[in-house]
Amino acid sequence: MCGIIGIVGRAPVQARLIDSLKRLEYRGYDSAGVAGLVGGRIERRRAAGKIRALEDVLAASPLEATVGVGHTRWATHGAPSERNAHPHRAGRVTLVHNGIIENFAELKAALAAEGRVFESDTDTEVIAHLFDSELATGLAPLAAFKATLDRLTGAYALAALIEGEDGLILGARRGSPLVVGYGDGEMFLGSDALAVGPFTNRICYLEEGDYVAIRAGEAQIFDAGQRLANRPVRLVSAAAALVEKGEYRHFMEKEIHEQPDACQHTLSAYIDPVSGLATAPNGLDLAAFDRIQIVACGTASYAGAIARYQFERLAGLPCDVETASEFRYREPALSSKTLAIAVSQSGETADTLAALRWCKAADLTTAALVNVHESTMAREADVLLPTHAGPEIGVASTKAFTSQLAALTALAVAAAAARGRIDAAEAARLSGLLREVPRLIAQSTRVEAEMRALAPELAKARDVLYLGRGEMFPLALEGALKLKEISYIHAEGYAAGELKHGPIALIDAATPVIVIAPSGPLFEKTMSNMSEVAARGGPIILITDAAGAALAPAGAKVIIGPTCDPLLAPLVYAPPIQLLAYYVAVQKGADVDQPRNLAKSVTVE
Repeated sequence: MCGIIGIVGRAPVQARLIDSLKRLEYRGYDSAGVAGLVGGRIERRRAAGKIRALEDVLAASPLEATVGVGHTRWATHGAPSERNAHPHRAGRVTLVHNGIIENFAELKAALAAEGRVFESDTDTEVIAHLFDSELATGLAPLAAFKATLDRLTGAYALAALIEGEDGLILGARRGSPLVVGYGDGEMFLGSDALAVGPFTNRICYLEEGDYVAIRAGEAQIFDAGQRLANRPVRLVSAAAALVEKGEYRHFMEKEIHEQPDACQHTLSAYIDPVSGLATAPNGLDLAAFDRIQIVACGTASYAGAIARYQFERLAGLPCDVETASEFRYREPALSSKTLAIAVSQSGETADTLAALRWCKAADLTTAALVNVHESTMAREADVLLPTHAGPEIGVASTKAFTSQLAALTALAVAAAAARGRIDAAEAARLSGLLREVPRLIAQSTRVEAEMRALAPELAKARDVLYLGRGEMFPLALEGALKLKEISYIHAEGYAAGELKHGPIALIDAATPVIVIAPSGPLFEKTMSNMSEVAARGGPIILITDAAGAALAPAGAKVIIGPTCDPLLAPLVYAPPIQLLAYYVAVQKGADVDQPRNLAKSVTVE
């Protein structure tokens, strides 16, 4: 969600603040702003809408500051507008904030009773007033900052400036990530490594409850107990070069085509280079568990839902998959031999992180399947299960999804072998299949022209249904999600066998039905469901392989993907549904990479 950058520099920072904010656009936002210390006073510039609107403001009124903060906001409290845009100011304090302050109404009422006047509808402005009120008691900046943090309930990553403290930025994190970057006589704060990546490759990840004072050339980091904390500084790859679109029109298009490499890199962590067999990384003993509990949100939960079929069919290992935002609130009953796997691209998804912590508190073994290996989930889980998709900039997940699915599929094969459900020959065969994934995914993206041709007609639809059976059912859910989140067309995914139990009432000539059905043991049953749609005049788009195409009902538009083993079908047939959603969104003129109301990393509940 919101993006943060802070710079204590040696030269004017306006251009670098804007550069960083542009690299954070992938997180989703509705307004942007910057502020800086100029001659002992703080000046700020804000604008609703895209960063280019902020650039227009700065062109008319530049910010001549060597110390400054910037922010892209995704609305939680208060509508998207300039008055609600960050940075927020109160007295001597100007700050930016990612997260949600749950007790802001109580704090705001108390501050208003003291005579403080609020200019916005945000919870963030309350933090600024609270911090300024602590400074007004005579506390030193760092002590006043800590006193402010102690009164906040909720999630936050903060970067704050104080008038009269020209070379200082204060930062803190609880529930939302924040990193410190070490430069050459300069220092940086950012909401993730991409924020500071253009300026330094020396990164320190703040731990939960940490707060920090950065000045030129140094950072003082304190833990929640006010003790100096020696957090390790890590070298990270130059992320800046990885966030260019290159020859592609959108990041989403680029990332769809990066999936063969992303899956190959991910699978290299799960296939032993010597034996060639699928294996669990980091010493995870899959034979030690009698159940798997997957918790995730959105697209990641559909990767988990597909993996459930694989864990149970291949490994005989019961597997539950639950939406993380619901999981801990129902107080689930889990055995001590349950492996809890939290799945998240960013490793910072608030609901999934909370579910992971609930599992840890229940003394379960926890694993984090994440793409950001220094994320909070990665650090807090007992076992890291890495994906290697690289930075994913488009808000709608593509290569992160298939990388998650590749890792989970490999784990299912490894679990089957570890539990004695398959013999050595079958383990070798299935592991060999996994090595075919990059090639098959590359083939599956070759339906791009066909998907582009379907887009003009599909873009006219108000409602679209997706159908699938077996592992194709969760993939149908994912296809529907992709279409609605980037094209704003209402779409729903259903198990094909459930069509006659209600959804068939929606079928008419204006409601396209997209069926994901490569040939296999369930294809004939899916054919029956397609016949039911055709009999009611519903237009059908069938995504299948050559064998399935030969049996397609008359009148269906058929997209032919690669022939593959059923184990790989969810991976192979994910790119076609992504491409279809992408071209429909392009046809409609939607903002593909930054769809309205959505954020890349949802770090609030």
